[in-house]
Amino acid sequence: MYKIPVTIILPVKNEELNLPICLSKLAEFSQIIVVDSNSDDTSPAIAIDNNAEYYNFDWDGKFPKKRNWALRNIAIKNDWVLFLDADEYLTQEFIDELKEKIKNPDIDGYWVNYKNQFMGKTLKHGDVMTKLPLFRKGKGEYEKIDEDSWSSLDIEVHEHPIIEGNVGKIFSQIIHNDYKGLEHYIARHNSYSSWEAKRYMQLKKTGFKNFTTRQKIKYKLMNTGLLPFIYFISAYLVKLGFLDGKTGYYLAKYKAYYFFQIRTKIVELQQ
Repeated sequence: MYKIPVTIILPVKNEELNLPICLSKLAEFSQIIVVDSNSDDTSPAIAIDNNAEYYNFDWDGKFPKKRNWALRNIAIKNDWVLFLDADEYLTQEFIDELKEKIKNPDIDGYWVNYKNQFMGKTLKHGDVMTKLPLFRKGKGEYEKIDEDSWSSLDIEVHEHPIIEGNVGKIFSQIIHNDYKGLEHYIARHNSYSSWEAKRYMQLKKTGFKNFTTRQKIKYKLMNTGLLPFIYFISAYLVKLGFLDGKTGYYLAKYKAYYFFQIRTKIVELQQ
């Protein structure tokens, strides 16, 4: 039976609610790798029962973090690698498009859009999440950030892949739906906002260099304190998040509050 020559790498920690659904969508791929961080739930057993290769990663607080560690230390059998989170689910449309796109010899990585499902509803509007999770082996690695003394995150959450070569786009979306609920969502973003605030303080010392246009705008607005308000107006009004009803409002409000958390944590660090 033909298997798609793409290696799926799934970084996890305590993902027993999301992982079975994610793995159930991956039967067509020739290699599936689960990289754990000492889960204390049934995630390891779920990975092994679904015929995935299972590895555990113990972070020492230094580079590399989990995704780069996997790229450097695990035997990847295919020329293409796709990084998925456990709360991201492939559709058949995405898989079919991926099979065609990886045949292009002139492209070494692909941007992907995600269809958000939040509080039980599929959102059609608002701010669309985009990532660059698919690239050729040896052509990409996640950026290195000097964070040995202050980061508590063992995985590259905010780091972007740096690709050597041309980058294209896959138009079919990946579904993003975290079945752990709002309590986990809020706790996770509280952790992320602490990282972002410390990162901002570091950048004030070293300089805001080599950023995308979106990153430059984000940090400029973050410095003024206007980012939470402008993000909400952009996601909820300009990008039509209001058409998703109450759920569209809730998500835009939560994301705006996330940027408010970052801003106030920066103020606290400056004091």
